[in-house]
Amino acid sequence: MHDIVTSKKMENGIVVFWAEKGEKKYESFNFSELVDMKINALDLLERPKYYKVDTAAHKLIVQK
Repeated sequence: MHDIVTSKKMENGIVVFWAEKGEKKYESFNFSELVDMKINALDLLERPKYYKVDTAAHKLIVQK
């Protein structure tokens, strides 16, 4: 699981970014996936550091 450092709105979802071994990596989630995970898209955009990404399961976790 990785700490998200920033997020960016795209046409049909949100891309989250994290640092791994000195590289900036990313994964995208469409709005339907965010709704299914009960993730508030606006909160994810405004407070990305409150979230973690599990790349193996393609999920976001709130860490407030």
